[in-house]
Amino acid sequence: MTGLKWTRKTTEKIADELGNLHIDVSSKTVARLLKKMDFLLRVNHKKLSSGSKNDQGERDEQFVYIAGLKEEFSSNGDPVVSVDTKKKEMVGNFKNSGDAWNKEPVLVKDHDFRSESDGMAVPYSVYDVQANRGSVCVGMSSDTAEFAVDSIVNWWSSEGMHSYPKAEKLLILADGGGSNGFRNRAWKSNLQEHFCDRYQIAVTVCHYPTGASKWNPVEHRLHSEISKNWAGRPLNSYETIVNYIRTTKTATGLKVNACLVEKTYETGIKTSDAEMAALSLYPHDTQPKRNYTLHPR
Repeated sequence: MTGLKWTRKTTEKIADELGNLHIDVSSKTVARLLKKMDFLLRVNHKKLSSGSKNDQGERDEQFVYIAGLKEEFSSNGDPVVSVDTKKKEMVGNFKNSGDAWNKEPVLVKDHDFRSESDGMAVPYSVYDVQANRGSVCVGMSSDTAEFAVDSIVNWWSSEGMHSYPKAEKLLILADGGGSNGFRNRAWKSNLQEHFCDRYQIAVTVCHYPTGASKWNPVEHRLHSEISKNWAGRPLNSYETIVNYIRTTKTATGLKVNACLVEKTYETGIKTSDAEMAALSLYPHDTQPKRNYTLHPR
């Protein structure tokens, strides 16, 4: 025994090698013996967290803090939303992962060339945790902080203010990076100007730790269900994408609204130090970079 812990050899090849040692067994016997010794065909599991033990402590602290704020806002009847950008999709007759019932396979292009697409769909989602409702804005431009805040404004004006007419504060759960990242100055500036000041509502933002986005509710309660709904169907037009999102439902009562945003969003816009200083931004005592509240001016 060499202490071998894994191998890619098939049971047939293992049986052949045993035969060279004058041990005559069939491939089925090899498989049975391997299972008896707790060997199975396994895939890699993403379970090892990068970072130091101190980072792990900060991750745990942030999760506990987020859970406490969610409970506080929910018990007071204040809205709690989870936000994120879903994976960008090429628009065109391209292969879409998954399978669907058909009499014949759907024929799609043999290569996924961006140059042959009709554009990129950028779905930004706002998931209302308490109401189990999703609102998705499908952008045709870039995934910027302005687009992210516009999507939140769209949710509030079309659904939020009607569901929570007496709300004076809002809790937003977001990832640590991207268009709504905690280092993104434009995210805070646009949130202050286009939401807090406009609707006179205080907004508390909590960002999940780096590498922990899969625990953001919008990922496993909304995005995964959208992917299931259009699995195996080519996303050949923006209208198709919006319709699949709108028709996403679950047995637990999830309903989703969607709209197409044709506005062009410019990238590379900088937020100055003076603009940041003018924000009514109050960091929390617990991990102040990831937890802060914007008050209306």
